Amino acid sequence: MSRSIRVIGSAVLLAMCCVAQRAEAQDVASRIDEYLSAEVEAGGIPGLTAAVVRDGEVIYEGAFGVRRLGGNEALTSDHVFHFASVSKPFVATALVQLMEDGQIELGDRLTDHLPYFRLADDRYRTITIRQMLNHTAGMVDVRDYEWGAPQYDEGAAERFVRQMATDGMLWAPGDGFRYSNKAFDALGDVIAKVSGMSFEEYVQSHILDPIGMSGSSFIHPDIDEDLRTTGHVGTPPRVSEVYPYNRRHAPSSTLNSSVGQMVNWMLVNLNRGELRGGRILSRESYDLLWGTTTDSVEGAPPVGLSWFLGELEGRRTVSHGGADTGFRSNIMLMPDDGIGVVIASNWSGTGTQALTNGIARLVLEGR
Repeated sequence: MSRSIRVIGSAVLLAMCCVAQRAEAQDVASRIDEYLSAEVEAGGIPGLTAAVVRDGEVIYEGAFGVRRLGGNEALTSDHVFHFASVSKPFVATALVQLMEDGQIELGDRLTDHLPYFRLADDRYRTITIRQMLNHTAGMVDVRDYEWGAPQYDEGAAERFVRQMATDGMLWAPGDGFRYSNKAFDALGDVIAKVSGMSFEEYVQSHILDPIGMSGSSFIHPDIDEDLRTTGHVGTPPRVSEVYPYNRRHAPSSTLNSSVGQMVNWMLVNLNRGELRGGRILSRESYDLLWGTTTDSVEGAPPVGLSWFLGELEGRRTVSHGGADTGFRSNIMLMPDDGIGVVIASNWSGTGTQALTNGIARLVLEGR
């Protein structure tokens, strides 16, 4: 009898605990919603969507504003945004997958896989994949993305790499830090040549589809027209004349997704490569992705493999922001706390990093 009483007591206690957790999560969600609603109104933001996960569960999804100024279609968490440089950790994940498969090493020189890659400085010959992933390769950045004259064919990636032959270098590889979209665009061509499929096809079949992000794509024409959003520029915001898509910049910039789908990206990373019984990376590979790789580079911020490393309220963070014509985005994970926040906005003026930090603080306060 006493054993039965203890079992019943434990069940009741568990039920009470679950009810309390649900109530607490609802309270946090309400505070996030109030916070974002006030920020959107105060900032005159045309559109904003956000999602939050904690301890393996989605505790918040919200959307504010419209798909396009001048229209009256309200945003939802399923609407698709240009995520800009939030694309880069997908490049790193793909390369680490290829490393796990024994097809590359992070210390490989870029020319080992792209023999046609060259710069107008012989020091380019020693550039490694790792240096490109942490922005210490000494490469310059893109000056004109040509959003108004996009290239759609698969050959755009290799052509862009070949056009780098006139670029100089900022310093010897490993001697300094400079953020370079060009480096990631070249890495996309590495993924294509090593895997035998286009960069976009590789990421779709090896990352996006396996974790339940089939509605996302690095190829904008593949996105459902009913879910696309329009970018806005200027102050006050006005509709952008171009959408930031060009296949030559797919690896650095052209992830199109929704916060509802990016929830899966946060969950699989917070769970170190596993989601719903499937695995895209070994647990150990996160020690590479989230381990500081720029310690020896003077003036460099802490960077893993594409991910930027930091702290918020004394907690470890790994994050990446995105900024292109008409769009802003940000993703931040707090691996030790099981927290992830993602934001996407269709206005260049949205301070997504500050909003991400504000949401994370509300979640921490709700612990």
